[in-house]
Amino acid sequence: MDRPQPKNPLHGVTLEQVLTQLVERYGWDELGRTININCFTHEPSIKSSLKFLRKTPWAREKVEALYVRSLNTTD
Repeated sequence: MDRPQPKNPLHGVTLEQVLTQLVERYGWDELGRTININCFTHEPSIKSSLKFLRKTPWAREKVEALYVRSLNTTD
């Protein structure tokens, strides 16, 4: 029943993997400036951020959009 999604860069990637890669690339400070949410700016951690992002669709969409943009750029 799973259809291949060759053009979907999020297919097969967990939210934890997305967040971990963004933190490795940008760091918490830059991530908090780019997406201004408390879980990134006040005592950030992967665990607390995942909990918030799983319950907050608008924030998750912003994180996923940044991840997709980061795949298309080389810094």
